[in-house]
Amino acid sequence: MNNSKNQQKLFNNVELIENKAQQNKELKLSKKILKAWQNRVFNYQSKLFKGGANIHCQGSLFSQIEKTSLQNFSPLDLTPLPMSFWRSSDSPHHGPAIYLVMDRLENCDSYILLYIGETIAAERRWKGEHDCKTYLAAYAEALASVGIKNQLSIRFWSDVPEDTRSRRKLEQQLIQIWLPPFNKETRTRWNTPFTSELK
Repeated sequence: MNNSKNQQKLFNNVELIENKAQQNKELKLSKKILKAWQNRVFNYQSKLFKGGANIHCQGSLFSQIEKTSLQNFSPLDLTPLPMSFWRSSDSPHHGPAIYLVMDRLENCDSYILLYIGETIAAERRWKGEHDCKTYLAAYAEALASVGIKNQLSIRFWSDVPEDTRSRRKLEQQLIQIWLPPFNKETRTRWNTPFTSELK
């Protein structure tokens, strides 16, 4: 029966163990780790920003028109908007769109593409709940905690199909080319630290 008394002592310490586990989850990312993560994403995407898209096609997966359109796609040609654009009473974008969330890296004229999404209503998509908003808040907080500035923006590409299935296909093709780290399809590739504790 002595075992049961010792077991009670063990369970009295459960709260202490849980608190330590919570503290470990909240460990801050260092500036070196954050810069290295940004650089990994940048090193992959930089050739795409320069127009060096290399679309691997299997059979007739892409039509010739789609291949040409995606190879010429340039996110930097789209107008950057602040992340709070949706609060404006007069949204500059309406209707179907592909949207891209980007960050301009500190101390250089370089960008990383963090997220690609699609919507039937660009003027309403960013209102309310959105997983990417949570990831961006964690990203911005982590950068700020080590003194790295972010220049987050959102851009809309309106020259997209009205048909939802076609638009989603285009979104998936862009995700497979750019591999943005906040999209669920690519998070594990980048070991994205800002989404690991988020569902």
